[in-house]
Amino acid sequence: MKHEIATVRGRQIWDSRGRPTVEAEITLAGGATGRACAPAGASRGAHEAIDLRDGGDRFGGFGVDRAVAAVNGEVAHALAGRDVRDQAGLDAVLAGLDGTPNFARLGANAAVAVSLAALHAAAAAKGRPLWRHLAEGRPVRIPLPEVQIFGGGAHAGRRTDVQDFMVMCPRAPTVRRAFEITADVYRAAGAIMEQTGRLAGVADEGGWWPMFASNEEALETLAQAIDRSGHRAGEDVFISLDVAANELAHGDGYRLPLDGAELTSEAMVERVAGWAARFPILSIEDPVGQDDTAGMALATERLGERVQIIGDDFLVTNAERVRRAADAGACNAVLVKVNQAGTVTKAKAALDAARALGWAAIVSARSGETEDVSITHLSVGWDAGQLKVGSFTRSERMAKWNELLRIEEQMGDDAVYAGAGALPASVGRGIPERQE
Repeated sequence: MKHEIATVRGRQIWDSRGRPTVEAEITLAGGATGRACAPAGASRGAHEAIDLRDGGDRFGGFGVDRAVAAVNGEVAHALAGRDVRDQAGLDAVLAGLDGTPNFARLGANAAVAVSLAALHAAAAAKGRPLWRHLAEGRPVRIPLPEVQIFGGGAHAGRRTDVQDFMVMCPRAPTVRRAFEITADVYRAAGAIMEQTGRLAGVADEGGWWPMFASNEEALETLAQAIDRSGHRAGEDVFISLDVAANELAHGDGYRLPLDGAELTSEAMVERVAGWAARFPILSIEDPVGQDDTAGMALATERLGERVQIIGDDFLVTNAERVRRAADAGACNAVLVKVNQAGTVTKAKAALDAARALGWAAIVSARSGETEDVSITHLSVGWDAGQLKVGSFTRSERMAKWNELLRIEEQMGDDAVYAGAGALPASVGRGIPERQE
């Protein structure tokens, strides 16, 4: 009886952009509770699950009254009395209740908040941290973080074409040390921006606002910041890019306004490959658009032996799209966003499909976030190997990074930092041995 769902409650809260979002809270008959919040993306793939917004003038059309009403009404009724330990069963009820392939009726914001809240409630009923509940006794690793230094694209008024300029520290001995190195780089980047008169605040995910004349200038400045931080680019610190090329799609090709370039798919791949040849780039997300399978296959062929090629809008946390991409020779890593899929179960299926192919996996936040730390626990408990949260500033980001430090401490002597081992095998082999 103690694991039966007694109540499901939804409420409107506010995300990091000051926009409404959905929080769900589930209470079990035994008294345990679980609570979770739905994030929201600005750069969204056409094939991902759909948030339900109210439209109209109120809150700029971003209201969530209908999604909250769905949680408090038909969702609460459908889940009452069900065993919270049956995550797949609960998520199947949500999908069946919605009746669309992308949660267009109830809203992915309603579904993901409830799905995650159920997961938290199940862990609470066992008296375990969520990561440990998910691990089920299996050894798991502390993930390799990808941390934004400059935020561009849809997250920064499209000041740069590339959406995220990030760093990774695969050779650090612990995630604590990886964060210390990252903090040095972030601080050095800010100092460079100030000294060159380009300091203009931060973007949606906390990275420095990118006041650059070209995408390459942003890369050059990031490499300079790594050097100025006292760490070695291409040894201690590597660069990761989220091109978010779907946002750059124009006709049959791509338009890069900052660079004044209009490129075919092949030329877009060559542009990105040129960056990878000039800079210590270890990971590239969405180098081409969401339906450009040939372009993604070409990028994987050109770069996949030494660079992690991640599908985000291209894969939208969908197991079937992962398998189709593999058949086409596209990608060697998947980005996992629970709200892209709509439920925990669907997100885990995409991760499992990637793992079965020998791919890498990255659990990711969205640009519109809350203080919810669920994804930190998912990245550890699922042993995903990598975590992408945003920058190294702003509370909705730091809450997740700081939770990772707490988990590392909870693990004690069993804590193992994934580091280079989290990357696709051929990519990880190309990194010098970890520093001790």
